[in-house]
Amino acid sequence: MVVVDTSAWIPFFNRPDSTPKYIIEDLIDRGEAAIVGVVLAELLQGCRSPGERAELKEALLALPYLGVSQATWIAAGEISGGLLRKGITLPLTDLIIAAVAIEHRCSVYSLDAHFQRIPGLPRYTQGQK
Repeated sequence: MVVVDTSAWIPFFNRPDSTPKYIIEDLIDRGEAAIVGVVLAELLQGCRSPGERAELKEALLALPYLGVSQATWIAAGEISGGLLRKGITLPLTDLIIAAVAIEHRCSVYSLDAHFQRIPGLPRYTQGQK
């Protein structure tokens, strides 16, 4: 399973000929794309109309949903603490995405390079099975 980050969903929806569009379509076709709450909220906040929001919500809720547990919050804090001690600050939203992916043994597909700085987080690359 692959958690798809907001940074990859944006070109998926806005640029029909983009690489992320093809990669995410392939993940969806193979039943491997997953959604997490933070990404769902970030995408919904960008909708311009109630109709667009309803359509987007329907499409995203068709994907497997990976929830956040108390252990996820603890893991996000521990990941963040380890990074902060190295002088690295990442957004809490991305720390939660990483913690959920690690907890569920998933990789993350993101266009944000800072996910590479999270120890133990597998990143999805095109063609990976």
